[in-house]
Amino acid sequence: MGLLSFLHKSTDASTPDQTSSLLESFLRGYSIEVMPSTAVKVECFRDILPTGTRVYIAHIDGTPIEEMVHTARRLADEGFQVMPHFPARLITGYNELAEWIARYRGEAGVNQALLLGGGLNTPVGEFKDSMQLLETGLFDGFSNLHIAGHPEGNRDIDPDGSDRMVMQAVKWKKAFFERTDARVAITTQFCFESAPVIAWADRLAEEGVDLPIHIGVAGPAKLHTLIKYALSCGVGPSMRVLQRRAKDVGKLLLPYEPTELLTELAAHKERHPDFGVEQVHFFPLGGIKNNAVWVSDNGGSAGRPASAD
Repeated sequence: MGLLSFLHKSTDASTPDQTSSLLESFLRGYSIEVMPSTAVKVECFRDILPTGTRVYIAHIDGTPIEEMVHTARRLADEGFQVMPHFPARLITGYNELAEWIARYRGEAGVNQALLLGGGLNTPVGEFKDSMQLLETGLFDGFSNLHIAGHPEGNRDIDPDGSDRMVMQAVKWKKAFFERTDARVAITTQFCFESAPVIAWADRLAEEGVDLPIHIGVAGPAKLHTLIKYALSCGVGPSMRVLQRRAKDVGKLLLPYEPTELLTELAAHKERHPDFGVEQVHFFPLGGIKNNAVWVSDNGGSAGRPASAD
């Protein structure tokens, strides 16, 4: 259901102030993603991010572990929760994984991790998926373990366009996590349309997968930047949102903002409290500072920087 239809039929979110309140609540506790190469451009994260924000550190192929650990240490020193990526297909084997974990924990106090397959088609070593990483036992004692989710499917895993293998893997991980003390969640790829997200979350619930969902959202960015990332990351059905925008001359030169998507999801959460999406995770494709400023402008106290406390 579109936002305008929802606002027309419901008296709970019928004014700008009430809609703003919905966004503020939905954005509270958001997380954001950085890379070492983008983090160095930020002079002080406390000036732009709320106190205690979880910051994921994306591990791109070719990034030295030294740069990853240095970024993690800096963020931890500034008071943020640090969650580095552990991409299975980029890790040569058990010994390298053990070394990475030891360095993160010893040098930056890291006890959170996002486990994922990684961007390569062919593994560089013995790991091909996040399930194999979990089975090593090396993440025992971590406080938070997140896994990747794909609301629009993942053709690398299910080439036929179904979700059979993806669903099987999620169910395996849920069963595994039932034997751990870590807090677990699914962090998703970014989308541009609410309907696929809602349908996917509802399908997980129907299949008995009740892990909290942290929905991936592209932050404000130029249209051509978003299209480039969407194509490279395999974002599917919701690409039509960008395609429609590209055809609208009036919007072509304006930066994309995730206001409509997030307001629709917030409205759905308001109407359906059991909806599996619990938090928002931003991919700051148009810049970390721009993303943080957008949250401050649209999310009220949810975007209040740590330095303002």
